[in-house]
Amino acid sequence: MDFTLEVIPLPVTDIDRARDFYRDKVGFHVDIDQEVMPGMRIVQLTPPGSGCSIALGDTIWEMAQVETRPEPGSYQALQLCVADIGAAHAELTARGLEVSEPVRYAPDDGATFMYFKDPDGNGWAIQEYRRREAEPLHKVLADLKGGA
Repeated sequence: MDFTLEVIPLPVTDIDRARDFYRDKVGFHVDIDQEVMPGMRIVQLTPPGSGCSIALGDTIWEMAQVETRPEPGSYQALQLCVADIGAAHAELTARGLEVSEPVRYAPDDGATFMYFKDPDGNGWAIQEYRRREAEPLHKVLADLKGGA
């Protein structure tokens, strides 16, 4: 049986502000923005090319039956991967996102990162993984499943 990670609830103080930030500054697609049941509004956004989304909502935490609701800004080191960090940096800064300059920690593929925070202080890393240009993750996973 496959267990796929597809949605990560993200703690924010203002759903509309966070939606606008992730849509307009980071380029995520808004998949859902609606009241999914009485009193429960969900905004789900997906990064381009990703199989995993983030979900924003005031009542997500109650539905998940968590004992302690995470504080907005408490999520750190969420990670996005790109094949070309220079192109990603140019696109994000053109959108008005305050993102750090790329830092190459080692010459190996996968060792270059840049960073940004959302309006609540949730922290993101963007990793360059050049191999993804020729081997998109969905293809690698399909190949693994076909050989299993």
